Amino acid sequence: MLGAYAPMSTTQSLDTLREGAGSAPGQTELLRRVWRDHVRMHVPVLLIAVAFMAIEGAALGAFAWLVRPLFDGLFEDGSFDGVILIGGLIAGLFILRAVASFTQRLIVVSVGLKVTTRLQGLLLRHMLTLDQRFFQDNSPGSLLERVRGDATALQSLATTALMSLGRDSITLISLLVVMLATDWQWTLTALIGIPLLVGPLYLLHRLIRATSLQSRAAAARLSTRLDEIFHGMQTIKLNGLEKSEDARFESELKGYLRPSLRAQAGQAANPATMDLLAAAGFIAVLWFGGQQIVSGEKTIGQFMSFFTALGLMFEPLRRLSNVAGQVQASLASVERIYAAFDTKPTVVETAEPKPMPSGDIRFDDVVFGYEDAPVLRGLSFVAEAGRTTALVGPSGAGKTTVLALLSRLVDADSGVISIGGTSVRDIEIDALRAGIAVVSQESALFDETIAANIRMGRLDATDEEVRDAARNASVLEFADRMPLGLDTPVGPRGSALSGGQRQRVTIARAMLKSAPILLLDEPTSALDAKSEQLVQEALDKLAEGRTTLVIAHRLSTIRAADKIVVMEAGRVVEEGTHKALIDHDGAYARMHALQGSLG
Repeated sequence: MLGAYAPMSTTQSLDTLREGAGSAPGQTELLRRVWRDHVRMHVPVLLIAVAFMAIEGAALGAFAWLVRPLFDGLFEDGSFDGVILIGGLIAGLFILRAVASFTQRLIVVSVGLKVTTRLQGLLLRHMLTLDQRFFQDNSPGSLLERVRGDATALQSLATTALMSLGRDSITLISLLVVMLATDWQWTLTALIGIPLLVGPLYLLHRLIRATSLQSRAAAARLSTRLDEIFHGMQTIKLNGLEKSEDARFESELKGYLRPSLRAQAGQAANPATMDLLAAAGFIAVLWFGGQQIVSGEKTIGQFMSFFTALGLMFEPLRRLSNVAGQVQASLASVERIYAAFDTKPTVVETAEPKPMPSGDIRFDDVVFGYEDAPVLRGLSFVAEAGRTTALVGPSGAGKTTVLALLSRLVDADSGVISIGGTSVRDIEIDALRAGIAVVSQESALFDETIAANIRMGRLDATDEEVRDAARNASVLEFADRMPLGLDTPVGPRGSALSGGQRQRVTIARAMLKSAPILLLDEPTSALDAKSEQLVQEALDKLAEGRTTLVIAHRLSTIRAADKIVVMEAGRVVEEGTHKALIDHDGAYARMHALQGSLG
């Protein structure tokens, strides 16, 4: 399989990069990027939401203010004349507040959903530009968690935070105006403890963000483990690994539970501190204001209006405090998202790319590897146009790396790879890959129909062209026996088909693509004798007239190749035809003799 071209590296692992970073991006920087990239475009509609938030918040301030004439008129003056009017005004305020609340919530939630879906699309689009090494270094579960789990956290940031910051901030301002207008000394008495909470809340928010980062990373490991379990279910059952895998998953669950509980505890501590502050404020105002009422300095209406505003103030204050914790948790996910966005593509196109040429494929002194794991060490050979060149050698010799470099899934560290005298780095990437068809050991099928999987070779192909490719690859031999024929779903990863059937579908896809260059990576290694014969016949048809590079461990399958290139430790040690290499009595002859002795 082309994806398995070299030893695993962690140099591009997103989690490793983030954990090893000297300092995490600041909160201001993250919020600035979210605003610039995803929120700013929605400002006009958000301003409408803010207007309705202002109505919703101001309504509570107006309610608190109307409490004063209600109590003064009813209890002090003994008049009931204004009660009905004030009661009607209060009822109208709450109806207006309900309409404003519904409207602003609908607007903000819709913006949050648009931001999230756009982010998910952009994130996947960016990941599709990254080279194969990135996908080796980051598990599917980790990437899936970023596209789905972390991206939805931005929706929480965009909805909960915006609604609370807009609505609750305006509510607090309107209530504070009522309190100050009633008695500024009572106001200071009630809120004097707020500055004392700044330090503890700052430390608490740092804890929430750190534990949320750990929690999101643990969630990615959970997704990876589940992906491996579900796709390896047959291996698990056949080897009696149910208890072992259950224990491993339980361990991952505990690893997720610990930081998640710490993050939730931190978020729960936010409103708890507000409750303590509220209790202290109520007691202080009750003691101080009660004396002034008894002495006649203040009226009951003033006291009740102030107490109503104070009581209504602490709930939005609690929500804002809780939002601060939620923002920190969301920023942990945003940080992980931008770690992916900040990973730059290493396979890039030149400023003036050239069209796909024809001609010989040439590797000249090509070097590729990792800092601690060299793979190719000055590899040089030529694959002549229209002929079949086989690459053989022991595992780890770098054979599959050759195919990955030719198709620019990765780029070489040095040396030149050319087609018809043009470096592959100078060829338009889409044109290069359109000119290469691949059939690998692991048939890459999607959970679509047989026809849809074949059509992936050329999306604009007609139904007749798809059927012709299926016929030439012997797919119709089994597809026509199925009730739905080529419209039969193949299941996840082609699980509804046998190994030989999956390979024939892949070959049909390559036939439909009709590319001038054909790369075969051990396409028959996992098949039984009958399936191998059918697949080999289809491959022979496919290779006719094409420049073909084939990798095979079973030397019997490449005896007829025009040239055989023997590789060891990333270098070419000999090359020639089967007969010439046998007569030379070198590395190839030894491999041939060993396979012959093993039957």
